[in-house]
Amino acid sequence: MQEFERIFWIVLDSVGIGELPDAAEYGDVSRNTLGHIAESRPLEIPNLVRLGLANIAPLKHQTPAAAPLGAYGKGATISPGKDTTTGHWEMSGVWLDQAFPVYKNGFPRELIEEFEKQIGRKTIGNKPASGTEIIKELGEEHVRTGKPIVYTSGDSVFQIATHEEVIPVAELYHMCEVARKLLDGPHRVGRVIARPFTGMPGHYVRTTRRHDYGVDPPKPMLMDVLAERKVRVFGIGKIHDIYNGRGVEEYVTTKGNADGMEKLTVAISERKGGLIFCNLVDFDMLYGHRKDVEGFARSLEEFDRLLAEFLPLLSLSDMLMITADHGCDPDPRCATTDHSREYVPILAYSPAGGAGVNLGVRDTLADMGQTIAENFDATIPHGKSFLSEMRKQRSNEVAR
Repeated sequence: MQEFERIFWIVLDSVGIGELPDAAEYGDVSRNTLGHIAESRPLEIPNLVRLGLANIAPLKHQTPAAAPLGAYGKGATISPGKDTTTGHWEMSGVWLDQAFPVYKNGFPRELIEEFEKQIGRKTIGNKPASGTEIIKELGEEHVRTGKPIVYTSGDSVFQIATHEEVIPVAELYHMCEVARKLLDGPHRVGRVIARPFTGMPGHYVRTTRRHDYGVDPPKPMLMDVLAERKVRVFGIGKIHDIYNGRGVEEYVTTKGNADGMEKLTVAISERKGGLIFCNLVDFDMLYGHRKDVEGFARSLEEFDRLLAEFLPLLSLSDMLMITADHGCDPDPRCATTDHSREYVPILAYSPAGGAGVNLGVRDTLADMGQTIAENFDATIPHGKSFLSEMRKQRSNEVAR
């Protein structure tokens, strides 16, 4: 019998909480997203602290809660890699044997030439870059020539940026579909991403019509087993794209974290059961990769304020889980703008109880997915559920 009728799962994209033991293999020694942001100045995040965030690992200027409202711990990533797809897939029970390929020197010339042949246009770029910086650098040339900008990053991504008044968004999406078919076998990147932008030289801005083209996760994963149990999954943000739509019955896109939280709040009144799965991407997209420590800090504080409004709306039959998929430490002492190989925080809260449970260090992010699967009388290939630990605490509270 299920413990909770609804589970709200929020992924704070890139909000890691300290280097993993194998961080040196990724060039990520000493990277600590939350730790370094907390060092930059006192953070106003009282609700996250009450839930137990500062109990997971030391955070400067924050005092651990004497009686945390939630269960708390941190999760390690077993799969190789440190990107969005790897993290989210592992949460759902998928362990990768090898990391998705990355292209530190751009994509092979023969692959680009075949892509150009199939779309009928030459391209420019073909190098790792910040999305905002490369449209500053190559935007005018693109507008003048009509050549789409192709670029990558420290992630396994093939990104295409085009001005909406030069190349219609529908054509950009078609280019991405062409690239997705080409990028298979040894070049099977995690995501192909459409990056439309508008504006004038010096003032180019990316629009909200981004679209991600992922690859199918191996079966079975969390959304597969939930579908078999007829448990409805509602995706908010890029969740649908990350899992290539599989098992995500309905979804909405978002314009940012605040919009994501608004849609999550609407789901409380509209969704009577199942999994409501939300990715909040601003931390990663706007601040982590741009090494904006202060912007990242303000974004965490914004989320905390929105969380204060969200928590009272939860019922006794609800559980909220808050986590991340990897890190993206913006600390200026680190030269790279790439993601970082870090533990992720895990906070689980229900008004029904289970407060103060120390979940410790979880061996895999799949522990979260297994917890959700067990709640709905299912199981996934990897992970150890912590539902019984929360249940035991709830029973002790009732007994008292």
